[in-house]
Amino acid sequence: MVKKIKVYKNFKISRSHKNSIILIGNFDGLHQGHQKLFRLAKKYKAKKLKIGVITFDPIPKMFFNKGISNYRLSNLNQKLYLLKKFKVDFVINKKFDLKFSKVKAFNFVKNILCKNLKPKYIFVSNNFRFGNKREGSVLLLKKFQKKFNYKVINPNPLIKKNKVISSSIIRKLLTSGNLRRANQYLGRNWCVEGKVEKGRKMGKKIGFPTCNIDLGNYVIAKPGVYAVKVYLSNKKKYLKGIANLGYRPTFNQKRILLEVNIFNFYGNLYNKKLIIEFIKYIRKEKKFDGIKHLRIQIDKDIKIAKSCRY
Repeated sequence: MVKKIKVYKNFKISRSHKNSIILIGNFDGLHQGHQKLFRLAKKYKAKKLKIGVITFDPIPKMFFNKGISNYRLSNLNQKLYLLKKFKVDFVINKKFDLKFSKVKAFNFVKNILCKNLKPKYIFVSNNFRFGNKREGSVLLLKKFQKKFNYKVINPNPLIKKNKVISSSIIRKLLTSGNLRRANQYLGRNWCVEGKVEKGRKMGKKIGFPTCNIDLGNYVIAKPGVYAVKVYLSNKKKYLKGIANLGYRPTFNQKRILLEVNIFNFYGNLYNKKLIIEFIKYIRKEKKFDGIKHLRIQIDKDIKIAKSCRY
């Protein structure tokens, strides 16, 4: 059974969570590179030493670049769910705003990390930057470790096929349609979580009813057709399905949308939250001459999706 995890919105944590192991980062997607960091942290975990995570919302890059709206690999719910599985004891989910962005690097170390948290170990990636104008670095953290009685751990990144595993690489793989490699780097299949909203019911009219899901600020994977798993309220059981991610060019749709057809399901899912797990990229999005040709292609897509290994 996965234990509960304490979530803080600021750095005022309980006494029982002080003097812990602290991992700092966005941890977007919690990919294999992140998982390496957590496995290493567990090795430093003494009998009474707990593991905590400092993460930020929104992701700083999205805060500083207002034009970036679709960027995330995972939302907060997914992040917390995965952190529980990694046996993290507590999470500080800090709101990243203008005031916080102006905190000087030294003040972050002295007043936030050391005065409030009193960490024994601080785990960060080699490219970790912090403080106003990104002035803080791993070297600066190490500079003060004796003064403030903590130890910095920054392991070498995980490298596969001569590439450093990173959230940025995985985003690029998804947008280019290389779902298989993206899932390998994540260490699991990529998922999105969203609420079913009412649509134009075009799928139902042509015999393939779909759940329309707003992607929010998730990264937009390559438009096209995917084999998917669909999780309802119970994350342990799933239904098989097929999804179209795109603009529905046959129907002149202007807004990108995720439409999911769940095989052999006839219930009402409006306003329900679903988790869509992407299994296989089947084909790119295409505009058809008419409904008849679209139906023929959807039948072919469904056969391919049903034959996939789930």
